[in-house]
Amino acid sequence: MKTIRRVLYPFSLLYAAVTGVRNFFYDKGIFKSTAFSLPVIAVGNLSVGGTGKTPQIEYLIRLLSNHNLKLATISRGYKRKTKGMVVATPMHTAADLGDEPFQFYSKFKDLTVIANGNRVEAIQYLLEQPKCPDVVLLDDAMQHRKVKAGFYVMLTAYQDFFYSDLVLPAGNLRESKCGAKRANCIVVTKCPSDLTNIEAERIKNRIKKYAPQIPVYFSAIAYYTYIYNQKDQQLLSDLKADYVLLAGIAKPEPFFKHLKKENTLLLRYPDHHNFTTQDIEDIKQKASGKLIITTEKDYVRLVGKIPQNQLYYLPIQATFLFDESEAFNQQILRYVMPSI
Repeated sequence: MKTIRRVLYPFSLLYAAVTGVRNFFYDKGIFKSTAFSLPVIAVGNLSVGGTGKTPQIEYLIRLLSNHNLKLATISRGYKRKTKGMVVATPMHTAADLGDEPFQFYSKFKDLTVIANGNRVEAIQYLLEQPKCPDVVLLDDAMQHRKVKAGFYVMLTAYQDFFYSDLVLPAGNLRESKCGAKRANCIVVTKCPSDLTNIEAERIKNRIKKYAPQIPVYFSAIAYYTYIYNQKDQQLLSDLKADYVLLAGIAKPEPFFKHLKKENTLLLRYPDHHNFTTQDIEDIKQKASGKLIITTEKDYVRLVGKIPQNQLYYLPIQATFLFDESEAFNQQILRYVMPSI
């Protein structure tokens, strides 16, 4: 791996130079960046996938909904089969919207969900509606600089820190590490629940080399104690060990580790995988009638293709460590509602 990185490193320098010039042009106003009158929160990262954006956005949806704010999310809708702007309705599927937007729409009934790579167009559409949202949440928009968000939540995954990585193609960074300075806060995601204060301070000190004035928070993934489908729920502790685990997400290891028993069959697919008819037949054959537990993202792509009584998903939530939720919440709410 080190040899490959050394070979690719010159290309990473070129990639970093190109993205650096692009950011410079946006910073100086040479490239147009549109700001809007309503609060816009962008959730993103510097790296390619797997940092936990979906549970973080869902955390923000719950937080802001609890303050009676009308919300909209805008996502690119990665690997969706439609083009242009799609405003979610009950007629749409995960194939129309993309798995993450469809998941948002399925879970939060008062949420406006839009799939559109052109975030400027999508926000302008929202502003023209009779019931314009109070807050817009942009999914995976750290590098989408055509919109000037009012608040940036940057995520970096534990043990996959941006400060230890390289720019593409030698590493996984979409831009140089100094891009962290654009964030209003940085959340270290997927931390172990027993993370120590000493380790947290060490991580903060590394981050502050690139973003010295930015608040840093630590979060973990909390797994539900039940698995669900459209009609049923089952307590995990009541399940027999003889089930199948299926995941088509960027980094499925924590999901597998949480549920895996001795001899559990693991079915792995690429991130955002579009399950073909042949895939479904292979899954059914390998599962051989056993219960299939998958992630929530995969469930929205598999529901209706596998017998309902056989397919379940395990929900997750982002939860803050060290009693930091109040500080994070207040930072978000002060931006959205400055008068509080």
